[in-house]
Amino acid sequence: MEENIKPKRQKRYEIDMVNGNLFIKIIRFSIPLALMGILQLLYNTADLIVVGNFSGDSEALGAVGSTGSLINLFINLFMGLSVGTNVVCARLFGANEKNRVGKVVHTSILMSFLIGIVLGILGFLFCKELLLLMNNDLELSRIYLRIYFVGMPFNLCYNFAAAVLRAVGDTKRPLYFLTISGFVNVLLNLLFVIVFRLSVAGVAMATVISQFLSFLMIIVTLIKTNECYKLKLKELKISLNELKQIIKIGLPAGIQSSIFSISNVLIQSSVNMFGTVAMNGNTAAQSIEGFVYTSMNSVYHASLAFTGQNYGARNVKNIKKVTLYSLIIVTMFALIIGQPLFWFGRSVISLYTKVPVEIEVAYIRLHYLTLPYFLCGIMDVMVGILRGIGYSVMPMIVSIVGVCGFRVAWILGFFYQYSSFQDVTDLNMLYVSYPISWTITFLVHFVTYLVVSKKVFKQLTTIER
Repeated sequence: MEENIKPKRQKRYEIDMVNGNLFIKIIRFSIPLALMGILQLLYNTADLIVVGNFSGDSEALGAVGSTGSLINLFINLFMGLSVGTNVVCARLFGANEKNRVGKVVHTSILMSFLIGIVLGILGFLFCKELLLLMNNDLELSRIYLRIYFVGMPFNLCYNFAAAVLRAVGDTKRPLYFLTISGFVNVLLNLLFVIVFRLSVAGVAMATVISQFLSFLMIIVTLIKTNECYKLKLKELKISLNELKQIIKIGLPAGIQSSIFSISNVLIQSSVNMFGTVAMNGNTAAQSIEGFVYTSMNSVYHASLAFTGQNYGARNVKNIKKVTLYSLIIVTMFALIIGQPLFWFGRSVISLYTKVPVEIEVAYIRLHYLTLPYFLCGIMDVMVGILRGIGYSVMPMIVSIVGVCGFRVAWILGFFYQYSSFQDVTDLNMLYVSYPISWTITFLVHFVTYLVVSKKVFKQLTTIER
């Protein structure tokens, strides 16, 4: 007698972004992505806490933290291309063009790895010159940066592969990978710094090893899947048509991120002029506020993917819902995480440093950024919606002028004029530029959306008929 054996049901990780309760699905999409971002931040947090408390070098904390804005400046142009991968892949997936989804995957993986190799070599060779441009002549910073750039191919490739999974609604598996690699990173930090006394070099090595591990896991996942986004190593090649679409969406996003980084480099350079105490305090505050930002940034990526899929499916009603729901959710995330940091920030800062002056410097930054951070969140969501419906250059221009242009003008025209660079309380004048620039830029983005969406929705409705 033959047994009826039911085929084993394969677990699905993708989220249907076109049908069902979109509000709940955006939250389901965003939470694993937020946790993933938090885990990535924990890499840096573990670096900072371990090196700040166990290295025995008073300059170690600032040496690691002060390289962040420079690293972002160096890679954000190309990381922005992963936004192009996300949007193009989501559109094609929503339109059920499975063959072209595969071409996007192979183009993105090969391109990101090659770019990573080039960036790694350039960063390794010229890190000293780049740091000097930021008024940073710490030898420890150069050591950290050189080792960090060795892992650049793995870092970029992982992020492009994760963009593919986000495009189809899978934010769970990247979270699993980062949980594993994050745990490895913490263990290696303790081993290299406390046991082997490698200080800054130890935390950099731990970061690179953990990045390689997460890269390996996500690539194996793409190779083993049977879905349309399957990676076949023999088919790795650049498809020009898909590359053009990725660049069309992603390059403006990358340029915007890079110019954002330029303004952040200018801010970091201004902080560096106050000396090691200010550098250490600013480093601790940046690490803490990053937890709020990465939570909001998960909703930005949700707005990209959900808008992209519904654009591909020509569902105007859903695009409007995604816009409203994303603005509500990003505000919720910002307030839930930002308010406790505003009120109890000094206690959290004390995990990074025990020096009272450094704690106060760090809290100056948290005071201006954590509570009004929702303004940054809604600003980014509007950028995500605009890119999802095909407009990438316009939000780039608005963001560059509204955020970067304003901050640069503020620093050069106001802060440099009235700061003595002796009293750390002058940093109040520097950090207040953040919420002002977010407010201005969001309002312009929102008006832009109201104007261009009419044209886009009319086109989609006409095609549907």
